[in-house]
Amino acid sequence: MSTTTTLDGAALPGASDRTYTRIAWRLMPLLLVCYVFAHLDRINIGFAKLQMSGDLHFSDTVYGLGAGLFFVAYALFGVPSNLMLERIGPRRWIAFLMVTWGLLSTSMLLIESASAFYTLRLLLGVAEAGFFPGILVYINRWFPARRRAQITALFAIAVPMAGVIGGPLSGWILEGFHDFAGLRGWQWMFLIEGLPVVLLGLVVWCSLPESFERAAWLSEEQKTGLREELHGEEQRKAITSFAGILRNGHVWLLVAIYFAVMLAVNTIAFWAPSLIHSAGIGSDSRIGLLSALPYLAGCVFMIALGRSSDLRRERRWHLAVPLLMSAIGLTLAAVAPTDALPVMAGLIVAGMGASAALPMFWQLPPAFLGARAQAAGIALISSFGSVAAFLAPYLIGWMRDTTQSASLALYLLAFLIALGAALVLRTPAAVVNPR
Repeated sequence: MSTTTTLDGAALPGASDRTYTRIAWRLMPLLLVCYVFAHLDRINIGFAKLQMSGDLHFSDTVYGLGAGLFFVAYALFGVPSNLMLERIGPRRWIAFLMVTWGLLSTSMLLIESASAFYTLRLLLGVAEAGFFPGILVYINRWFPARRRAQITALFAIAVPMAGVIGGPLSGWILEGFHDFAGLRGWQWMFLIEGLPVVLLGLVVWCSLPESFERAAWLSEEQKTGLREELHGEEQRKAITSFAGILRNGHVWLLVAIYFAVMLAVNTIAFWAPSLIHSAGIGSDSRIGLLSALPYLAGCVFMIALGRSSDLRRERRWHLAVPLLMSAIGLTLAAVAPTDALPVMAGLIVAGMGASAALPMFWQLPPAFLGARAQAAGIALISSFGSVAAFLAPYLIGWMRDTTQSASLALYLLAFLIALGAALVLRTPAAVVNPR
């Protein structure tokens, strides 16, 4: 039997480092690639705006509303989707979601009106609602709390990686395929970035294990070690039912904090290309390259922060500081919106903070939620956070149409994100920090 060691030197039963390394190599590459394509859906709509708004005569308000409606559906269907995952199993449900959203994302090339834009964005939100929270529940059933920050960061690195890859790729498609074979550049972008998701969904169906108990590549001894360590953690959880989720004040505190995290993540995802364009950068391909810089810096920072958090067994400051970075970065970008240097500097700082805040936040809910409550609890928090994901693109779009500048909206978003950083420190350290 393998053992783990606590900070005071006491030995506890559990799986070995070798076991967790084996699990990570078996699961994480596929999950990472899947989430890269999921986040491409958040990024490519920002690039599509550079051409689609002109072709279809969409105002910034129309674009902001359509981009945000995705998250209205995401909020409404997150909990039901995760309950379905519990009912039919992660492998089949995640595969079904991916095939569905891949087909819907590809269908975006057929848009000819605002109503079609709104409809497809709503349907896309329904399809994607259960993917991210479902994967988080899945990961939590393979890894104990003391290892989750690095593993979740490894999964969530897909967010900045999608920016690093998707930014230049989307910019290149917009220019290189524009008016090729009778389709506009933005139509080719949805086609090229949507169809691979369908194939990935089939790969998930064929290869993702339902649980560690069914993994043929783990020995019985390894499974016993996993079972004992995860069961030992489960005994310390305070919330074990859906009714307990709704009654617990800490859950609603987490909802408010996640609201701030989503404001940071989605402001960068939806509006970075337009903010860079407004700063005087005219070439679509150059905008794509520059928009990758915040995500590239975010990749490095989030992995380093996840490692630091696990080594120090500290969660609160490792989340509050990235949120403050996002608030400072957005403020800097708002100060001189027509000057490329402060805009890019602000977006890079904000991108680093937003990228790191996302995986660090998801270390907090499992500290409160028992296994039976995790699927519904994580989906509930994710769903309410989607309100922020709707607010960020819509607010900036409305402000740009009304004032011809995004600065006022960026100042407001920065304030709300900073408030979220303050709320992080209201969570009890004794509960959220791993033992």
